[in-house]
Amino acid sequence: MTTTKIILPESEIPTHWYNVVADMPNPPAPPLGPDGNPIGPEALTPIFPMNLIEQEMSAERWIPIPEEVRKVYQLWRPSPMYRAHRLEEMLGTPAKIYYKNEAVSPAGSHKPNTAIAQAYYNKEAGVHRLSTETGAGQWGSALSMAGQIFGIEVIIYMVKVSYHQKPYRRSMMEAWGANVVASPTDQTEAGRKILEKDPDSPGALGIAISEAVEAAATREDTKYSLGSVLNHVLLHQTIIGLEAKKQFEMVGDYPDMIFAPCGGGSNFGGIAFPFIADKASGKEVHLVATEPISCPTLTKGHYAYDFGDTVGLTPLMQMYTLGHDFVPPAIHAGGLRYHGDSPLVSQLYHEGIVEAVAVPNLATFEAGITFARAEGIIPAPETCHAIRATIDEALNCKETKEPKTLFFNLSGHGHFDMTAYDKYFRGELEDYAYPEEAIAESIANLPKF
Repeated sequence: MTTTKIILPESEIPTHWYNVVADMPNPPAPPLGPDGNPIGPEALTPIFPMNLIEQEMSAERWIPIPEEVRKVYQLWRPSPMYRAHRLEEMLGTPAKIYYKNEAVSPAGSHKPNTAIAQAYYNKEAGVHRLSTETGAGQWGSALSMAGQIFGIEVIIYMVKVSYHQKPYRRSMMEAWGANVVASPTDQTEAGRKILEKDPDSPGALGIAISEAVEAAATREDTKYSLGSVLNHVLLHQTIIGLEAKKQFEMVGDYPDMIFAPCGGGSNFGGIAFPFIADKASGKEVHLVATEPISCPTLTKGHYAYDFGDTVGLTPLMQMYTLGHDFVPPAIHAGGLRYHGDSPLVSQLYHEGIVEAVAVPNLATFEAGITFARAEGIIPAPETCHAIRATIDEALNCKETKEPKTLFFNLSGHGHFDMTAYDKYFRGELEDYAYPEEAIAESIANLPKF
């Protein structure tokens, strides 16, 4: 009988996170202040505790995982890896397909890997309240749960279009005790500015970040928590790829290509970064970030310094960006509607170490349904982007007769996304074209020094 589930014992939960900075060919580009000069750790103290700022700036290869964090991880980690035998058979491909199932976490996605860590470090620093943003609601759910575990109050600025599309995500956050508001709100200066320009704004992650950062910067008892983009967030997520490497060893296999959805970069960085250490030592593996064609940050964006939020409250980061005031179309993959990308992922893409592909909206749902009918798991719309790219490569292998080993991150389940699937079945979803004019207008507003 062939192996389907590759399961590590709890004793194999990694003891350290992997910091990709140690194996990058060039040091990361520094964050800048509004004057264009590099900033030091002190510039970040109004919104982050120093213990996380140290991780953000670290070049150490291995960062110890606190024992309290590992104990909470035991609720769902190590997550299982699967060989997708039934999908392979359905596609008639000679390729082997594996996936890591991060949907087994209590919040239903990979996001608790960093939410638990950030809540722990904030608790250690004496923080009583955290503010954050959420798109699809997966990050908000994860931080709500983490706040409840460590006794920290949480306020969440949820992108308005997702707030209405995904009411049960909102209920989930409230079940864990969080206060959830639809962004843009009239409760912050940043939100009021956006509503002045566009009273019907659907919101965007960049806008919600502006509101959450302002909420932290203007209250002594509050710090900001981010679910993607920043170095320390991607660091915490590397537990995914570290476990996966052990699981591949268990079955005597190794991936030729790895696919993961990429909005801000935590999902992709989490599974791909540990394999960059192998690339650095000469191993051949293709690491492919998958994104929507309607918000093609890596494949169509500009590599430049830009704000991480819409209003311009964050430090400037060098990244692939569509412009900080670009508001993407209201696709159902809310976690991928972000104008920028992780500076680390961006630099690695710019230097040709990782790859990227953009996929259309309808094709991603088609792939999600194919996967659900083969493997039984209904994936989140974000995850469907990686599944689409994996299926495309598996079909390519069918043509070329190459028996490649393909691997993707099943970053979350789609149980709270059935409205989107309903619309797909009714033919109400559409492919949003890359909005050239809107992005060109936004790019013209990039910060100038």
